[in-house]
Amino acid sequence: MKKFEQLISRAESLIARLDALLPPSPVETDWSATAWRWVNSGQANNARHGYLQAVPHPHMIQLDDICNIDEQKAEIVRNTEQFVNGLPANNVLLTGARGTGKSSLVKAVLGKFAKDGLRLVEVDKQDLVALAEIVSQLRNRPEHFIIFCDDLSFEANDPGYKSLKVVLDGSISATSDNVLVYATSNRRHLMPEFMSENLETQYVGEEIRPGDTTEEKVSLSERFGLWLSFYAFDQDEYLRVAEQWLKHYGIKKMTDEIRQSALSFSHTRGARSGRVAYQFARDYAGRTGLAKKLNKKTATKTAKKQTT
Repeated sequence: MKKFEQLISRAESLIARLDALLPPSPVETDWSATAWRWVNSGQANNARHGYLQAVPHPHMIQLDDICNIDEQKAEIVRNTEQFVNGLPANNVLLTGARGTGKSSLVKAVLGKFAKDGLRLVEVDKQDLVALAEIVSQLRNRPEHFIIFCDDLSFEANDPGYKSLKVVLDGSISATSDNVLVYATSNRRHLMPEFMSENLETQYVGEEIRPGDTTEEKVSLSERFGLWLSFYAFDQDEYLRVAEQWLKHYGIKKMTDEIRQSALSFSHTRGARSGRVAYQFARDYAGRTGLAKKLNKKTATKTAKKQTT
């Protein structure tokens, strides 16, 4: 009996170890959603596995709420409209200063074209090695999918680098007509660049042609057919965006006092950008709204005291 129990224990241990090597059971994708997030569910036999997790309440931004980037807005809307209409369209790389509306613009495009069958799949940088698996799940779907990679950058030996190149240009299999990649980055070429790369005669280690390394780095960004550049806001542009967001929160007019508050807010953040303008508008609208509620409560209490 004791030997039998030992045998069962060893069998259970063996099964547990085998389970760790096997890929997890596939999770059924909720295709009724408009946006998903790729979730890495583990690694088996050196291959990544995951599933598309539906986002129940995607952040839908209105295109009209995004200011000071009209040219970039027009270009990405045109490209996306071609895409959802089954026409040729390009992968898009949005690069430039932080907080200038790159990510917001991609989210706003989803809001505009969701009714036309546009869908969004957000993939973190560390999960880019699973892009081939993701595309294989989307290839035969009737919808049009944007794979969204936010704040993208790579180090020299990052494994997601080659996976992204394959999806952008295809390997032995053709790229999927119903999938595009929209990526945002603060780096124009997505990888770190060094002064030594401008000096063809300077060698690092035993590398024979250092210029080839530079070409390899540039080649990734060149696989995006549409580049959109974003620049830091000047003071007037920052104030215009702040005014737009204040209107969104019900404050119709920007007075001199509000303008000064907006500038002071940007000074504390050390930057003028759309993100800072949005944060100021939320802060100011919240503070003024709270002050009104407190004043109303005080007035109500005073009136009750007077009546008694």
